[in-house]
Amino acid sequence: MGTRLGELVERFGGQLMGDANLEVTGIAPLTDAGVSHISFLSNSKLRAQALQTAAAALIVSPADDEFIAAGYSGARIVTPNPYVYFAKAAQYFYSLTAIVPPAGVHPTAFIGEGAQIAATAHIGPKVVVEAGAVIGEHAVIDAGCYIGREAVIGEGTHFFANVTFHAYCQIGARGIIHSGAVIGTDGFGFANEKGVYIKIPQTGRVMIGDDVDIGANTTVDRGALADTVIEDGVKLDNLIQIAHNCHIGAHTAMAGCVGMAGSTTVGKYCTFGGAAMINGHITIADHVNVGPSTMIPRSLTEPGTYIGYYPMSRPAEWEKSAVIVRNLAAMRDKVRALEKTIKTLTNQEEK
Repeated sequence: MGTRLGELVERFGGQLMGDANLEVTGIAPLTDAGVSHISFLSNSKLRAQALQTAAAALIVSPADDEFIAAGYSGARIVTPNPYVYFAKAAQYFYSLTAIVPPAGVHPTAFIGEGAQIAATAHIGPKVVVEAGAVIGEHAVIDAGCYIGREAVIGEGTHFFANVTFHAYCQIGARGIIHSGAVIGTDGFGFANEKGVYIKIPQTGRVMIGDDVDIGANTTVDRGALADTVIEDGVKLDNLIQIAHNCHIGAHTAMAGCVGMAGSTTVGKYCTFGGAAMINGHITIADHVNVGPSTMIPRSLTEPGTYIGYYPMSRPAEWEKSAVIVRNLAAMRDKVRALEKTIKTLTNQEEK
């Protein structure tokens, strides 16, 4: 099943250079595209690959189009952000062949007393929906998921197989939670009395906004007293830990293995590279970009980029420190040589 280039432009905009009736059946990388595919050029370093691709059409930026037009014979869709256009086109092609789960409740599912399930929702095999839970229109709950008491799942949200969504937690519309994720586990809260840990009941919730993606095996702890909050549009990769009472601002994205300690507030439009570590009880401003494996020990009040293992700093400062560290061995040898020279001169003076 394909679509005309003209239809893509009608849906997503852009300037079409070529035949509007040309039909393409899917989207593929430059090196893999065939004569029925559309491809995209989002990195100018790959211009040579674009000229050699077999794709019937290309999605390109205005700057790249000036270069590509002279050597590429296929059609082109010119747009300011080819990568975003690719994402939208890929969603559309996926929708043409996607299998939509049928509405209804599988016979092997358990539905607790008073649970409300929209008629258009899909409840897969061996799903457990506890008493009082609410599942919205067109939601998809795949096999083996657990939905806790009085939890709320919004319209069009999709839980992949074996998601655990504990009692009283809520997620808005169009969310995606991947397999193995656990939402609403107890936070790590204990009081210490003479070396013995006493558990603090975790009675808050996890409140998740609209259009949030949560990756496989990621965990989000419920609040101790107040709620853990994840605002609209947040994207969490696989294997992330969000501790109790954290608050993540809208449209912030975190790569795999990020760890966030409790009661931390993160602003909007932030990004965190893989394995970044965020200390507890701190605040991070809007538009902060944290590099991979970077430790954030204190609050960040200014937007910008922060990278480095030790110490955390602005990129230019960290790079200077890295140069010094690389030269420490040579500096040590020079210091030792100077010490020997000083000792020799001192001994000569004493004689």
